Amino acid sequence: MLERTEVAARWERPGVLPEMTVGGLAGHLAHQIFSVDPALRQPESDRPPIALVDHFTRASWIDAPLDGEVNSGIRAKAEGIGAEGAAALSGRARAALAGQRAAFAGRSPDHVVFIPQTGWSLRLGDFLVTRMLELAVHRDDLAVSVGPATGRAGAPARRVRPGAGARAAGPARRPAARPGRPAARPDPGGAGPGGRQRDLGPGRPTRPGTT
Repeated sequence: MLERTEVAARWERPGVLPEMTVGGLAGHLAHQIFSVDPALRQPESDRPPIALVDHFTRASWIDAPLDGEVNSGIRAKAEGIGAEGAAALSGRARAALAGQRAAFAGRSPDHVVFIPQTGWSLRLGDFLVTRMLELAVHRDDLAVSVGPATGRAGAPARRVRPGAGARAAGPARRPAARPGRPAARPDPGGAGPGGRQRDLGPGRPTRPGTT
C-alpha cells in the first residue's frame, strides 16, 4: 500500500482522519512495522505480561480527545515519519520487514517483551496482533484517503470498526480508537458520532463512524 502511486500522488493532501495528511497516515502505517524492531532486539522482560484485551482497555488513547496530548503526539510523530517522502518511507518499510522475517526465526510467540510507551509487557505473539490490527485499520484509512481503486480486488475500500481485533481476541469492554480521533461508544442504533452512519457494502450492516 505504501508503494502505490495513488498514495505518493496525494502525499501532501488531507487524509480521511482529521488533521492528518495522506503522508502522515502512511507514516503512522509504517511506524507499526518499525515498532516491531525494538521488540525483537530486547531481551525477555521480567515483568509478567498482561492479556491482549487488557492492553486495549488500558490504552491511554482510548478516550483521549482529538486535540489532547496523546493524539496530538501521535499525529506529530506520524507526520514526521511521513516527511521522509513516499519512496524513502516505502523502501525503509520493505527493508525492515525483510530483517524482521529473519529475526522471527529465533523467537517464540511466548517471548515476553516490554512496551515502553505503555509501561507494561506483552507476549510477542500478542504484541504482533496489535501491530496487525493497526496495519489493517490504517491500511483501510489510507485506501479510503486516496480512492476506492486502492481497496481489495473486486470490492470498494471499506471502513473497519475500531476494536474489531480486540473483540476477536476476547470480550473487550470498549472499542479501540484510531489515533487522531476519540473512541466511539457502542450504539445499538448503529449511528456514530453526530448520528452519521457508514455503509459497509451490500449485505453488510452500517457501523458507527469512529477514529
